[in-house]
Amino acid sequence: MANKIRGNSNMLVSTLIMAILAVALSLMAYFKGAHVAGIKQAANMSIQILPLLVLAFIIAGMVQVLLPYETISRWVGESSGMRGILIGTVAGAFTPGGPYVSMPIAVGLLRTGASMGTMVAYMTGWSLWAFSRLPLEVGILGWRFTIIRMISVLILPPIAGFIAQFVSKLIR
Repeated sequence: MANKIRGNSNMLVSTLIMAILAVALSLMAYFKGAHVAGIKQAANMSIQILPLLVLAFIIAGMVQVLLPYETISRWVGESSGMRGILIGTVAGAFTPGGPYVSMPIAVGLLRTGASMGTMVAYMTGWSLWAFSRLPLEVGILGWRFTIIRMISVLILPPIAGFIAQFVSKLIR
């Protein structure tokens, strides 16, 4: 319950900060005569991103209600150890899309009993391995670069997960 309360207050602070930034930037744009163009840009981005965001929230919500706490806890919870961190890493690597997909899923899993280490491994696997991005990377940067990059970051998601697991036990 304390985590839920803390999460709600963090969300409120984040929302207030974003509101202040939005108002300040809107006022700056208004005085430069660029506010209409800014609103059009915001609308275009909303049209592009909103469907993906809604679907990601639906996935996150369904994960919370369909997967029992015991199952999440056993596979990716505090006691899952190396298995949970590796599952998080691979799941992150295969999660398509941008942060609008991966972050709601991570929040849903955290709220359902996944460990901090597993979710750090998930987010790190998503950002560093990103298998869905590999064809584009190979096409633009070439095989050599992609192989060297993948070898260079291969062990980082599990390491980040283990560090997060350790730190989260210290900062309870």
